[in-house]
Amino acid sequence: MKYNGKYNQYEAERGITVNTILIGYDLNSPGQDYAKLIEKLKSYGTWWHHLDSLWIVKTDASAKEMRDDLKTLIDAGDELLVINITGDAAAWTGFNDRGSKWLKENL
Repeated sequence: MKYNGKYNQYEAERGITVNTILIGYDLNSPGQDYAKLIEKLKSYGTWWHHLDSLWIVKTDASAKEMRDDLKTLIDAGDELLVINITGDAAAWTGFNDRGSKWLKENL
């Protein structure tokens, strides 16, 4: 379980548009190196990562921009899903208090 919290009230007060993006991936090629992909995901802004291949990122980038950036870090046989979930209803269960708190405050 990992997450950070760069985006906050400061950005909201200054009118910075922040998208909440869900990213899922399957790296299907043997011997895949996740390091560059994970480094890139963390670089976008606030992120939540409690499930193996699923991230939620708060960023000023669009889903298309993120997809285009991330696809350069995966192989042709890999799968990548990038969805803007800004403002969508959310429900969850089974996460610890810290993980649930992040979701409540950021979704």
